[in-house]
Amino acid sequence: MRNRIYLCLAHMSGKEMKYIQEAFDTNWVVPLGPNVNGFEEDLKQFADPTKEVVALSAGTAAVHLSLIACGVKPGDEVICQSFTFSASCNPITYQGATPVLVDSEADSWNMDPQLLEQAILDRKQKTGRYPKAIMMVYLYGMPGRIDELLAIANKYQIPFIEDAAEGMGSRFDGRVVGTFGKYGVLSFNGNKMITTSGGGALICPDTASKQEVMFYATQAREAYPYYQHEKVGYNYRMSNICAGIGRGQMTVLADHLAHHRHVAQLYKEAFANVPGITFHDNPSPRYDSNFWLNTILLDADLRVKGQDQAYATAVQGAVGGAAGVTHAASSLHTAVEPNANVEAMRVCLDKAQIESRPLWKPMHCQPVFQSCPAYTNGVSESLFHRGLCLPSGPMVTDDDVQYIVQNILDAIEK
Repeated sequence: MRNRIYLCLAHMSGKEMKYIQEAFDTNWVVPLGPNVNGFEEDLKQFADPTKEVVALSAGTAAVHLSLIACGVKPGDEVICQSFTFSASCNPITYQGATPVLVDSEADSWNMDPQLLEQAILDRKQKTGRYPKAIMMVYLYGMPGRIDELLAIANKYQIPFIEDAAEGMGSRFDGRVVGTFGKYGVLSFNGNKMITTSGGGALICPDTASKQEVMFYATQAREAYPYYQHEKVGYNYRMSNICAGIGRGQMTVLADHLAHHRHVAQLYKEAFANVPGITFHDNPSPRYDSNFWLNTILLDADLRVKGQDQAYATAVQGAVGGAAGVTHAASSLHTAVEPNANVEAMRVCLDKAQIESRPLWKPMHCQPVFQSCPAYTNGVSESLFHRGLCLPSGPMVTDDDVQYIVQNILDAIEK
C-alpha cells in the first residue's frame, strides 16, 4: 500500500544535529543560551535587520504577548480576522478582551480593508472607544492588502499586529510579511515552513519592546535578590535545544520556500483547464505567497463520487493532522459546514492515503465566538463551503502531486 501523503510534514535536514549536540555538550538545555540568541539573530537578519526578535514556545504565545505589549486589558476590544485558525483569536480572550471579527476580501482571502474601517467606526460609535489593536492573518501564507490595512490602522492610531504564523517567507511588494506592523507573529510548529518541533517568535519594533516582551515571557520577575512579582508573567521562552533545531532549519528555509512554490506551480498547471476546480493563486505580482498550504475551490455544482453519503458517518478523531484530544461529535452536522462535494472529495482522498482538510471555519461561525461582534460580507463563509487544502510540504514529491491530482480527477463524476 502507498505511504500516506500528509498536508505538511516537518523535514529534518541533518544540519540541526550540530546545534543540538552543542546544547548537550555545553549543558545549555534551558530556555536561554547560544542557540536561542543565534536563532533570534538568524530570524532578524532574514525578516528585517532593523527590528528585534524574541524566540518563544509557540506562535500562540507570540500572539498573546503581542496583545500584552499593545496594552490590551479586560474590557477592551481587539479586531481580528475572522477567516483564520482559532489560535489567532483565543489569546484575545486570555486578556479578558473581546474579539471583533472582520471578514475577508475575495482576492487574497484576508482581511477586507473596507470592512475593517467600518468595524472601527462602528465600535467607536457603540462603545465610545476605538479597538485596542488590529490583528490580520496571512491565510495559508498568502499576503493580504497590508498597505491599505495599515493605512487605516495608522489613521485611527491603532496598533497593528501581523499573524504571519502561516506566512514565513511570503512577501508583499518585495517585503517579508510580519515586518509591516508594530508586531509580527511567526510559528515553528511541526507543520510550518520551518520547525523547532514546537515554537514561535515575535518580531518587535525595537530593543525596548523586545525587553518588555521578554520580561513577560520569563515570569515577569523584578530585580530583587528574591522572587518579586508585580505583574502576571508567563513561561513562554523557547528552549536552547528547540532553538538549535531552528538554527539548522534556517539553513534550508530557502529550499523549503522554493519547494512549496514549485508544488504550487504543479497544482496550478494541473487544474488550469479542469472545469469546476479553481486553484488559489497570487492575485497579482505584488503578492508572493509561500504557498504553505495549496488550496482549491470546488464549484457547488461539481459532482463528486459519494457526495450523496457525505456526512453520513461521524468522524473519529480530528481531521487535518491535529495531535491533541478531541471531543466526540455531538451530531453529524453543524450549522455551517463544507458543501457535500467537498466532504466527499476529502473522503475519496483519505481512502487513497492522501490527507486533505477543509479551509478554516470562520471564527464568526464558531460557537465559542458566536456572541462576538462580527462584520461580515459572506466571503469567508462561501470559501469555507467550497475549499479544500492539499498536501504541500517539503516531503511532497512531484510524483505525489501527480497521484493527488489524478485521484481528484477520478473522484469527479463524469
